[in-house]
Amino acid sequence: MSFVIAVPDFIGAAATELANIGSTISYANALAALPTTAIPAAGGDEVSAAIAALFGAHAWQYQAISAQVAVFHDQFVRNLQASVTAYASTDAASALAAAEQQVLDVVNGPAKLLTGRPLIGDGADGISPARTVAMAGG
Repeated sequence: MSFVIAVPDFIGAAATELANIGSTISYANALAALPTTAIPAAGGDEVSAAIAALFGAHAWQYQAISAQVAVFHDQFVRNLQASVTAYASTDAASALAAAEQQVLDVVNGPAKLLTGRPLIGDGADGISPARTVAMAGG
């Protein structure tokens, strides 16, 4: 059996670092956009113009793909940040449920010793199967 240990502080720090990396990459892509998409032809001939157009087309494709990757990256960072909040909330609720059960055990302990039943029930219906049949007219 494998165990996963998730520390919300570490995941939050990783999300922050990933957001910083994403910002740096977006900044670099923005700086590279104009020089790479508007490449002037090296010479006045048709071959130079065709090569410049080819490189420019590749640069436009790169910019389009990098925009899609940036959207994915932002969603990934938001999901990491949301998981930190969800994990912390679940962890707190789990600790609260354990404390609640301990309080119920303390309250119900003496009543169970005396009567065999808890003083504070679990919320289940207290009707026995025989009573259900009698109530139905059987």
